[in-house]
Amino acid sequence: MFPKIISIGSFYLPTYGVLVALGFLAGLWVTVRLAKRSGLNGELVTNLAVYSALAGLLGAKILMILFDWGAPEKPPIFSLATLQAAGVWQGGFVLAIVVAFLYMRVNKLPLLGTFDAFAPGVALGHAIGRIGCFAAGCCWGNECSLPWAVTFKNPEAAELTGVPLGVPLHPSQIYEMLTELALFAFLYWWFTRPHAAGKVMGAYLLLSSIARFGIEFTRFHEQGLHYGLSWTQWISIALAVAGVLLLVRPTVPTKVSPPLAA
Repeated sequence: MFPKIISIGSFYLPTYGVLVALGFLAGLWVTVRLAKRSGLNGELVTNLAVYSALAGLLGAKILMILFDWGAPEKPPIFSLATLQAAGVWQGGFVLAIVVAFLYMRVNKLPLLGTFDAFAPGVALGHAIGRIGCFAAGCCWGNECSLPWAVTFKNPEAAELTGVPLGVPLHPSQIYEMLTELALFAFLYWWFTRPHAAGKVMGAYLLLSSIARFGIEFTRFHEQGLHYGLSWTQWISIALAVAGVLLLVRPTVPTKVSPPLAA
């Protein structure tokens, strides 16, 4: 595929990193827009998004390191290769949630209402980031013979991520990108209707986790399986349970302001 946008000597600008940045900006724009419609402080929400994004990057790297701990073929922890690696999405999401919770408590932002404003933007940012993941060749799928199978041929992608070349694979990254785009559209629509606080985030946690759980069956797992499932699937189960608890929690519907002018 196209893992590098610009390459000068040993330095290169990774396609994945650029698309993650674009995904963050797109998600931030959506989040601030929805937050203002809910009467939330736009500046506080923007700062929250930045802190959560930094926590997300750190959490994704931490979980990646834990998953790959002791693997002889993996690069050293403190190396450029590790810094440029994608990381594990759920690790970033969990740490971002923890940091967001602490920030909202300190700044007295409504917990569930703020999470609801973030849910559609998180789904959009995730979808855009998965395009970068596909371009880099990371998180590749299992071998398959389906008509839409993809075959990686770029040696740079194999060098950077280890993706096998010349083998038809499930486009797992595209599966997740399409799922998250559809989820973004649904969550955005739901947010603009009267809803109980926490329901939009609950739907995100449940639906995104169900999708990820299923997509994991099409992915190659370097860390192997644990009791028949990958670590990511076990995390998805936990997040899905959290989503169900938010959805069944009795609350009062929240009114949403009319759409803002573009």
